[in-house]
Amino acid sequence: MPGFVDVHSHLVSECIGRGLIEELGNPKLYMSGIFDAKAPFITGKLAEQVGGRAAQLKANYAATLMAISELLTSGVTTIVDLAVAYDGWLDTLAESGIRAYAGPMFREADWNVPEGRVVEYVWDRDKGRRDFIAALAVVDQARAHVSGRLDGIIAPAQVDTCSAEFLSEALAAARDRGMRLTMHCSQSVIEFQEMTRRHGLSPVQWLDRIGVLGPDTLLGHALFLDHHSWVQWPTRRDIDLIVKSGAAVAHCPLVFSRYGQMLEGLGTYIRNGVRVAMGTDTEPHNMMEEIRLAATMARISARNIEAITLSEVFAAATVGGAAALGRDDLGRIAPGAKADLVLLDLDAPSMMPVRDPLRSVVYTAADRGVRDVFVDGRQVVAGGTVLTIDRARIGRLIEEAQEAFMANVPYVDFSQRTVNELTPLSLPLA
Repeated sequence: MPGFVDVHSHLVSECIGRGLIEELGNPKLYMSGIFDAKAPFITGKLAEQVGGRAAQLKANYAATLMAISELLTSGVTTIVDLAVAYDGWLDTLAESGIRAYAGPMFREADWNVPEGRVVEYVWDRDKGRRDFIAALAVVDQARAHVSGRLDGIIAPAQVDTCSAEFLSEALAAARDRGMRLTMHCSQSVIEFQEMTRRHGLSPVQWLDRIGVLGPDTLLGHALFLDHHSWVQWPTRRDIDLIVKSGAAVAHCPLVFSRYGQMLEGLGTYIRNGVRVAMGTDTEPHNMMEEIRLAATMARISARNIEAITLSEVFAAATVGGAAALGRDDLGRIAPGAKADLVLLDLDAPSMMPVRDPLRSVVYTAADRGVRDVFVDGRQVVAGGTVLTIDRARIGRLIEEAQEAFMANVPYVDFSQRTVNELTPLSLPLA
């Protein structure tokens, strides 16, 4: 089958949070963990007391390669990596053997949650501009990388942390380069409420008003649109605006399911003409499981077994992702397409019987059914083993990185909590 195109993931941080972040969320912020609960484990700022910049770069390297090894074994051959730019990033992506789009994120405002119940916005437009200029240099370097498998995407971080002028300038930079623009949009109730407070418009409606919503825009998540039951907003315009503009949506169901949240109506999005692509966002970086969950939750939200078909979600994870990136040579097996290929093992017990191989691999086998993977004709997985990454060595580095991140929690948590206060073990130690 064609390799999957993963249009939204954060490789540099999520693996480090394994065993820490899976049950973190803030009930006082509509269950979301992005503003404060998960922040201590995904920060790019390790204190000098726990190793500082050197430890951070080592952690970045290990987390990125561990995530890519998981992506490759789940059939992903193209990834959009959204991260704060760091030294060695592009070479690490190239080393892995995957086809990658580097999305160095930048923004004008940081979130601050001093009391755990209100999100404050701390604006620093000068820093936002410096980070924007640096991001442009990174995407240009990615496109020119000697590997020939890297490219860039312009990535203002979130719709609520950027001004209209800033987003317009970012879109202009993307169009000058023939690149796509992506940002997190409608990813939380708090964000929706903040944008309606500022503008009287949903995030999508505001993007449309300022001229940023368009065919070269990829919206990360687009979960809390104006029809969503959690936001209780009177309009029903967002889906129509996305369809009319030609913008694409990156759907990542797993990360939200952990907060008890879900996109309401994936089948409705698709059948109304929204250009849907798939992303993995968080750990485990497993596209097979993401597709399975997307199909399952689409039926739950619609209360209808016929709300969506597996073929529709599979299309989103292949040609849908390729279209979102403006590529007609990815996500398909056809003359002129890249040789990004995945071979399934039909003799694997978890694949048998193989009356319908696609259902077998998505609903049962997942990554256990993937045998070989090729990126641009180069074999990167053979017999389920990643050839480009020493997973045992990287696993040891991840262990070291997590120790540093856990020790770093009191330095970066808004409330100076310890690790065990923030995320106690699921079972107590005897």
